[in-house]
Amino acid sequence: MKALCSRREYCLSDIRKKVTTLLDGDESGTQTVLDQLVEQKYVDDLRYASAFARDKSSIAGWGEVKIRYMLAAKGISRDIISEALAEIDEQKACGRLEKLLSNKVRSLTGDPQIRMKLLRFGLGRGYSFDEVSSVVEQLLKNQVR
Repeated sequence: MKALCSRREYCLSDIRKKVTTLLDGDESGTQTVLDQLVEQKYVDDLRYASAFARDKSSIAGWGEVKIRYMLAAKGISRDIISEALAEIDEQKACGRLEKLLSNKVRSLTGDPQIRMKLLRFGLGRGYSFDEVSSVVEQLLKNQVR
């Protein structure tokens, strides 16, 4: 498990599943292994959440809402999620949203439902309604000119 955790970040719930499978469901053995991994800093949920948020924000172009949801699904606490999301640069995230939506608007030129499709696309990427709607309005205003 140490070798596995040395290669990339894992959250506690992912490692718990792997260890439980390897030990054929032995809960006491699983807990012992997990305690050792956490104590020796091989597994750290904050480190995992920070790396996950950075990667998904910068590489995949996800918004804060989607990142928060995915981390919560992994069983990571709200405090840790908030701390990890605080490390994301909001200006860069807004710039990524503008870039995503401007690329999408080109593919929807002439579509009568362009506003709705852009809103749905931005919300699906995990950005808040306020962020998406302001960027969509600006893009559509610039497109009319």
